[in-house]
Amino acid sequence: MPKHLMGSLREPEDTSRIPSLGEIGLNQFAPFLINRISVTYNTFLQERLKSYDLTTPKMRALLLLTISPGLTVNDLSYLAVVEQSTMSRNLDALETQGYVRRQSRADDMRVRELHITEEGRAAVQDFWPVLYQLYADLFEGVPADEYDRFVDTLHKVMRNMLKIASGESKEDTPD
Repeated sequence: MPKHLMGSLREPEDTSRIPSLGEIGLNQFAPFLINRISVTYNTFLQERLKSYDLTTPKMRALLLLTISPGLTVNDLSYLAVVEQSTMSRNLDALETQGYVRRQSRADDMRVRELHITEEGRAAVQDFWPVLYQLYADLFEGVPADEYDRFVDTLHKVMRNMLKIASGESKEDTPD
């Protein structure tokens, strides 16, 4: 087991056992920290979005459609990390607000694509400064090289999580 996962800077005497959570400590247990950051960020963001008549799923859908028009409900659900039923309800509301429109895909009329409207783009322009400022505040005092390493590390962790979720074992992957 890698030393940095043992919860101590010194090499443990018994490397055959896994450390307890108490030995690692909550402040060193990365999954716990990631969850705390995510929940705190989303709670704060949700409060800020209320004045724009947006929820977090609505905001995520608008941002995604701004950079990737023509996504389906399933695409949006996956990319926004929102259950499909929740995304569908939020898209219905965005359509009522005039922020998105649905249209059949040209090559398959059964598939409904979503596109952001000019009103939706205006809404993004309204709330983007709030979102960007929160992003900037989160990384205040973090030098660019540390930020780049952090993002690289998150991508590695995400790849590992996708391997775990797909059932791919360590033995199946080459070094």
